[in-house]
Amino acid sequence: LLALTAFICIETIMECSPCEGLYFFEFVSCSALVVTGALLLLFSLNLHTRIPQINWNLTDLVNTGLSTFFFFIASVVLAALNHKTGAEIAAVVFGFLAMAVYAVNTFLAVQKWRGSSRQQSSRQSSDYIRARTESREVVHRPEIQRLDA
Repeated sequence: LLALTAFICIETIMECSPCEGLYFFEFVSCSALVVTGALLLLFSLNLHTRIPQINWNLTDLVNTGLSTFFFFIASVVLAALNHKTGAEIAAVVFGFLAMAVYAVNTFLAVQKWRGSSRQQSSRQSSDYIRARTESREVVHRPEIQRLDA
């Protein structure tokens, strides 16, 4: 919602002198809105379970991390090139708020990703141990003679 609000604020600006900062902020807010919205839709409808080949925890982590970084850069650039109009000030404020929310989400995504990678590695090691144990179990069959006897 903050990315959408920042995007709406930046779209209400009618004139700009150096427009590069404004265009960059517009691109960042729109991209974050679209990608996060698509991921939200995938997670809400449980469509991500149909594609198990993708590490969705890592995908969410990358999205939130990049959004945090780019919102920070875009907000700083727009604040530096600000013409002190109400829409620009509001866009900068909402840009920094969106950056803060994405940063919190990045922190949570890192914790979730670490937890899932630990769980996966412990599952792989337990599968390995079980397979080794099963391969060492010898079924006593009388038709097979031991060579060392």
